[in-house]
Amino acid sequence: MILIIGGFAQGKLHYVEQHYVQREDRQEVPALDGTLRLASDSKITWATESAVETMPGKQTEQTTGRQTAGPQVIVNHLHRYIREQLRQGADPEAMIANFYKEYPDCILICDEIGNGIVPMEAEERTYRECTGRILEGLAAQADEVVRVVCGIGQKIK
Repeated sequence: MILIIGGFAQGKLHYVEQHYVQREDRQEVPALDGTLRLASDSKITWATESAVETMPGKQTEQTTGRQTAGPQVIVNHLHRYIREQLRQGADPEAMIANFYKEYPDCILICDEIGNGIVPMEAEERTYRECTGRILEGLAAQADEVVRVVCGIGQKIK
């Protein structure tokens, strides 16, 4: 798994497209937006409905040149999924762990939301705390963690 983090509108998805997706072989890479549900995968039934985009390509780790064996899945806006699951009273941490087990070569993209002023609303504080804990766990398990600022990636792990 690769975890990509960064602020709002910092070019995280574009960075993934440029560094992890090869476009010459026409294999599609699903890019899920705020969901963990693949439109063609009936096994994953516990995620929110949202748009599914596809990008042609095959995931490659540029630092090692390793190609993955199975299909790649890119999850953009993971923080939106976490928020929606909390609103529904579900456990996003367990659901993300199940997704990671099913798709161990996935690329997860999440906004950094814990900086700035502490929100007055208890729901917002809970959302930020939960997202932070989930990202800590994902970063510990990830093969690679990259922070993207202004479209430039800084490898953390």
